[in-house]
Amino acid sequence: MSEEKVKPEESVVEKERQETKEPSLYRVILINDNYTTMDFVVYVLETIFHRSPAEATRIMLDVHKRGAGTCGVYTREIAETKVMAVHELAASNEFPLKCTMERE
Repeated sequence: MSEEKVKPEESVVEKERQETKEPSLYRVILINDNYTTMDFVVYVLETIFHRSPAEATRIMLDVHKRGAGTCGVYTREIAETKVMAVHELAASNEFPLKCTMERE
């Protein structure tokens, strides 16, 4: 058997470079209601969204005065998880707080 020598340039397989697409982002929004306390909204913002007390208060005031407030912008899976966490925490504390997400 004869051994064939492979030249380095012949052994390199060129791979087509694929474009990576940035994931879609979603805005998570708290909706105002007449029953959930402002303190609880601040608590939600601090615990679920990791907002500072000052940021949480500002967002809570947006929710209170404007009817809704943006908590953050996340990828779809994280946004869905945050929305579910808000609903679970609100339900366990007997508040009707609603949270939604919309594409950025």
